[in-house]
Amino acid sequence: MVKKTTISIADRIAQVRSQFKTRDFIFHDGRDLRRFSIAGGTQAALAGVAGITLCFSAYGVAHAAVTAVQLSGVLETPASPEVKVVQLQNKLVTMQANLAAVKYAAEVHAARVEQRQALIAAVLEGKKGTKVALTTQPIDAKTAAAAADVIAPFKRVEQRQLALAVKARALAEARYMLAANNVRRLGFAPERFLPRKVAVGGPFEPIDSGASVADAEADKQFRSLFMTWKKLDSLERGVIAIPSAQPVTRVSFTSSYGVRSDPFRGVAAMHAGVDIPGAIGTPVYATADGIVSRSERAGGYGNMIEVDHGRGIATRYGHLSKLLVVPNTRVVRGQLIALMGSTGRSTGSHLHYEVRIDGQAVNPIPFLQSADFLRSVQDQALVAKLAVGGPRGAK
Repeated sequence: MVKKTTISIADRIAQVRSQFKTRDFIFHDGRDLRRFSIAGGTQAALAGVAGITLCFSAYGVAHAAVTAVQLSGVLETPASPEVKVVQLQNKLVTMQANLAAVKYAAEVHAARVEQRQALIAAVLEGKKGTKVALTTQPIDAKTAAAAADVIAPFKRVEQRQLALAVKARALAEARYMLAANNVRRLGFAPERFLPRKVAVGGPFEPIDSGASVADAEADKQFRSLFMTWKKLDSLERGVIAIPSAQPVTRVSFTSSYGVRSDPFRGVAAMHAGVDIPGAIGTPVYATADGIVSRSERAGGYGNMIEVDHGRGIATRYGHLSKLLVVPNTRVVRGQLIALMGSTGRSTGSHLHYEVRIDGQAVNPIPFLQSADFLRSVQDQALVAKLAVGGPRGAK
């Protein structure tokens, strides 16, 4: 058996050698023909080198392929149960974090839409004293990207709200200018009824993403609308302090504001209010909301009530027959506060009515401009018996 194997190997070697015989090659270099030979042994050596090189190349390619497959996870080494649990836990934590980010973004946008809608409604409907805030938190670019599909409907609503905000601001500014002009005609600066400016500041933090820039521009528009609305709201609520109602049902005048002949001495004297005639017991009403600062006997005023309306504005009601409110009582426009009389320096039953700004008496007539007032002026010449009076040099 061994002899047969040896003969077989010898036959194989003989077959291999027969493949590498001496070969002659003719080479033409362009001018001459040249002839050379390569022995069989040399051929065998070159074939061996080529075979070894090919084997190494094949091994390198195979190794690289296996490494790539392992990196791709196709041929991963089976993990232990503990490792698999950790991997699942990590995936769960990642999913929970993504879900929390999406939920946070949705909540922020929902709150933003709600707050902006409340502001727009307050401006368009003319609601006074409505509590509105713009306090939503910012959303970073990564969270916004993760929640893009969820917040897309909110974004569309916010774009429509932004267009409404521009129109609402124009409307609010027009209303403010109208109210400010009315206040100026009464001799007040509109700034009297506005809150003081709030001190602001903080470090500069630039915005670096397109989405954040768009959100910041929208916030800027809504904050501008908010400030315009607050200014309008403050002015319109502050105007409540301006006396505008009539102190009695029917208004006519027996003596006007300014220098006049004193009814008791016959010399020129300052009259700090207007005299409105009426029968004793005629109801007297507060002309604006405020707090009663005085309700007492006060020299030439006789029985007198003073109401502090805030903003440096006050009204006085003199010569009363009966005081119906006490100091520190809050009264509202049109509330019954006293009955007309002829107490103090008075020649007959009437109401001495004053408007004071920052402690100084001003002409009350512009505050009483109404249809009733105009009719009473036309009837002034028909008054048969004049009732006049007032404190001397009222202050």
